[in-house]
Amino acid sequence: MTDTGPRAFADAAVTWNRRFEGDGYLFGTEPNVWLKEHVDAWPPGGRILCVADGEGRNSVWLARKGFVVDAFDIADAGVAKARRLAAAAGVTVNFQVADCDSYDWPEAAYDGVAAIFIQFASPDERRRLFQRIVASLKPGGSLVLQGYTPKQLEYGTGGPPFVSHLYTAELLRAAFDELEILELREYEADVDEGSGHKGRSALIGMVARRR
Repeated sequence: MTDTGPRAFADAAVTWNRRFEGDGYLFGTEPNVWLKEHVDAWPPGGRILCVADGEGRNSVWLARKGFVVDAFDIADAGVAKARRLAAAAGVTVNFQVADCDSYDWPEAAYDGVAAIFIQFASPDERRRLFQRIVASLKPGGSLVLQGYTPKQLEYGTGGPPFVSHLYTAELLRAAFDELEILELREYEADVDEGSGHKGRSALIGMVARRR
């Protein structure tokens, strides 16, 4: 597949609003497995940010677990569905419609950040985004991140078709060199997250703590 680089997602709001239209949930309503397995990285009742949370599957689950949750996404259609999901679950999430540059990132405010499949970001966007994630964590706060590796292009079961948007262990170590990496693993698994992420996948997961 051709890598078109930084302009690949130039119309991100339009793209994601189209993908989130309709009644169904593109990535389902259950939380991401890596997030579920590593939620103990955060203190009970802590304040958590879900980056580009789409239709709310991760933020709503975290709120159900008793966390105080902020979440944002560029697509108002996705955020509207996330609000409905939260209402149905009887929980409160502070949802905002924003992109990664316009979101009002607080400094040293979060016990945790969830960054789950946020690979819409070009290298330049990703650099800014990762810097803001680090700055938003409290000392001792932890990032839980999941993404696809370049091998995912062979599977085509989710994620962007641009190698520049995908993660390697080396990329993440360099990008988050200010953090203490607690776990960093490249692996393959069968993913079943709605119709958007379905099938054998080449994954990478990280848990890292701000010193």
